[in-house]
Amino acid sequence: MELAILLEYGGVLLLLIALEGLLAADNALVLAIMVKHLPEEERRKALFYGLAGAFVFRFGSLFAISFLVDVWQVQAIGALYLLFIAVNHIFRKVIIKKGEEKATIEKGKKKAGFWMTVFKVELADIAFAVDSILAAVALAIALPDSGLPNIGGLDGGKFLVIFAGGFIGLIIMRYAANFFVKLLHARPGLEIAAFLIVGWVGVKLSVYTLSHPALSVLPEGFAKSPEWKITFYAVLILIAIGGWFLSKKKKETSVKE
Repeated sequence: MELAILLEYGGVLLLLIALEGLLAADNALVLAIMVKHLPEEERRKALFYGLAGAFVFRFGSLFAISFLVDVWQVQAIGALYLLFIAVNHIFRKVIIKKGEEKATIEKGKKKAGFWMTVFKVELADIAFAVDSILAAVALAIALPDSGLPNIGGLDGGKFLVIFAGGFIGLIIMRYAANFFVKLLHARPGLEIAAFLIVGWVGVKLSVYTLSHPALSVLPEGFAKSPEWKITFYAVLILIAIGGWFLSKKKKETSVKE
């Protein structure tokens, strides 16, 4: 693999890791609320079963989507979904009071038994996995072919980048979520920035869809052109910088999950 292509793949993987970390922190908070009512030992088991199920689902979904990734209808649905979750999450964070939202979630989960909690954690993990996979696919799909043998219906290099991003996201959710939770607590604007990035990734997938030969709304090569790539990453960096510097830094306080 040429050095330029290798650097491009490495850049996308680093971006995926950063984005997965921020999203995993928010997801970890939701899961912590869902299992909070269980005894400590059962709480750990519920989270373990949930994460194990999420890993199986992510791998299976990635293998399945690798055969469908070039279908423009699938690309369009993925783009609309990413835009929807970005707008929906930002709307809830800005309009709905966070405390009221957490109280509502906690009230609904408090009386659930162990296996029902495991089931709900599984469903939540699947929802998080769908978000993660679609974002990863949208970032990786426009990468140049790596020359590695195809895995499923996708170039081997692209498949490995998407898989690595999702796998690292699970590790972050399990072992490093506390660091990102503290980071989001200190810089709450980063959470909004993370979902703005998800929405911007949705725009990237929309551009790729509109460049599909079956539609040809945009020139076929536009989605992979240097001009669009520079524009995409420039806006992405501006969003990240804005989320960091425009976020009011809070004094560190102890947060009970």
